[in-house]
Amino acid sequence: MVGSLAPFRPAETVDEVLDRLDAVISAARRERSRLGYFASLYRNVTARGREAILRGDFEDGGRMAALDVAFANRYLDALHRFSAAEPTSKCWEEAFGATRRWRPIVLQHLLLGINAHINLDLGAAAAGVSSGGALAGLRRDFDTVNGILCAMLDDVQDRLTRIWPLMGPLDRVGCRTDEAVLHFSILHARDAAWDVATTLVHLDPEHADRELARVDEWATVLARLIRTPGMSGSAAALMIRVTELRGVPKVLDALS
Repeated sequence: MVGSLAPFRPAETVDEVLDRLDAVISAARRERSRLGYFASLYRNVTARGREAILRGDFEDGGRMAALDVAFANRYLDALHRFSAAEPTSKCWEEAFGATRRWRPIVLQHLLLGINAHINLDLGAAAAGVSSGGALAGLRRDFDTVNGILCAMLDDVQDRLTRIWPLMGPLDRVGCRTDEAVLHFSILHARDAAWDVATTLVHLDPEHADRELARVDEWATVLARLIRTPGMSGSAAALMIRVTELRGVPKVLDALS
């Protein structure tokens, strides 16, 4: 999947999304590609979302399933375009392009994917499965996902600790930087995505494309800040990079 040049076919169900993500992760393992890092995180989130739908945690499980599929297809399409050397959104180009560089740490790869997928894709997907006043009815279920994501953060932190063992001692003395960064990034991005959705849902296709291009530019600026976080941030990232777990398959095992 990572290197596939076959025509892109959108997933139609949440189960099919999970199968596609499994294929991305398997291909990343074979090809030693860091493209699998965000896919592993996203696969875990999607599986938790599917469990919540099946438990009846949402007011409208069918609508949430449709949103999950539409949301995932934007990422899968962007990944396919990048793998086929076709144009895609600028913020995804930043995220995917970083996987070909040695320096970014695993947390940066995850944040780059979160940035592109939530800041750009989520608002577009939410608007796409709604129309006019129907979007307001999605808000409670949309916010319920925030609780699922927050509940996952301890698990994400544990997985990151396997990748960078020094994170454990830092966490024990109160320096929970990784969890705080992920928590803020995800919740802040989801709030921004809802604002994007409320704008897009009232626009015609031409103006919606212009708005998404504007959002893409903004998300690309954030991506560049994540990738090159200033002199002190870059020095800290370099220290982490030389001490974190080596080898893509081992990192994928920790994330998965």
